Amino acid sequence: MSKIFTPTRLGRIEIANRLVMAPMTRSRADDDGVQGDLAVTYYAQRAGAGLVISEGVFPTFGGKGYVHTPGIETEAQLEAWKAAVDAVHDAGGRIFMQLMHTGRISHPLLLPNGELPVAPSAIPPKGQTWTSEGQKDFVTPRELSLAEIKHTIQSYRVATRNALAVGFDGVELHGASGYLPEQFLSSGTNQRTDDYGGSVANRARFMLDVLTAMIEEAGPGRVGLKISPEMNFNDISDANPQETYSYLVEHLKASDMAYLHVALFGAAVDYHELLRPRFAGSYIIGGGLTQASAEELLKEGKADAVVFGTAFLANPDLPERFRRNAPLNEPDRSTFYAPGAKGYIDYPTLAA
Repeated sequence: MSKIFTPTRLGRIEIANRLVMAPMTRSRADDDGVQGDLAVTYYAQRAGAGLVISEGVFPTFGGKGYVHTPGIETEAQLEAWKAAVDAVHDAGGRIFMQLMHTGRISHPLLLPNGELPVAPSAIPPKGQTWTSEGQKDFVTPRELSLAEIKHTIQSYRVATRNALAVGFDGVELHGASGYLPEQFLSSGTNQRTDDYGGSVANRARFMLDVLTAMIEEAGPGRVGLKISPEMNFNDISDANPQETYSYLVEHLKASDMAYLHVALFGAAVDYHELLRPRFAGSYIIGGGLTQASAEELLKEGKADAVVFGTAFLANPDLPERFRRNAPLNEPDRSTFYAPGAKGYIDYPTLAA
């Protein structure tokens, strides 16, 4: 049997196969961050994955960065997520929630009372974001005070509590894509001179403190972390990323974590070779994999599980297609973030 289809354990979580569905923004929530019935169907359709990781979910409205993304703060948001989680479990699947605070990658039009986005330092990102009024230039964010940093860390704790309360099997911290944790980690976006800036140890402190809070809330083996070194998305940069990510991974408490999720997109350095020996827990790999390359990673022991994104988006029955060596549906990129069912729950399965 292909190793892809063998069970394994990620922390405390037993998964039936080693195929993980990547977290993917789909923008189907309403303006209050509440998912509808379509999301219930969408996640249930993909429950054949060993583990489903939800789209990025803002822990608090101040962390929202895109239109129609979901939250995990209000009762209505929790009730909507419970329906999706129950549907995945009823189909025999496992699901983690990804917590995503976008920090400076936001806009006052997306935030309560037109507030400024927050960041470790008041450095505006280049580029634009999509708002209810169309594309708008990013603005200069407001630097978080120490008290606000502590409050933000607590918001991740509460979000973890809420996710587990509605039945999620665990939570993943989004530490990539230029969002708030990576903004603290990276020298190009963090010019603080206090305990959360300057040295690599100080810049890594926010991410490590957030993970500590999440693990304290969830218990050991139910919290994962996603990183993407040198992805450079959302105008993020670091002067010495190999040193930065080596330090970060060496200071993760592997015994307390479910997994480390590393997705590479065009980095010249083989960060898997650099980071895997530094992490004693489950190591999962994503970023441009094919069935053949995923099989090779598992066979060689370079990964404990493998992560697929758009292939799962377009193929709800991806594990079965891999099992049969069946052709894959092509993703319709025009519907990735569009409202409605098209390109969301209408991709055909082999049985259709």
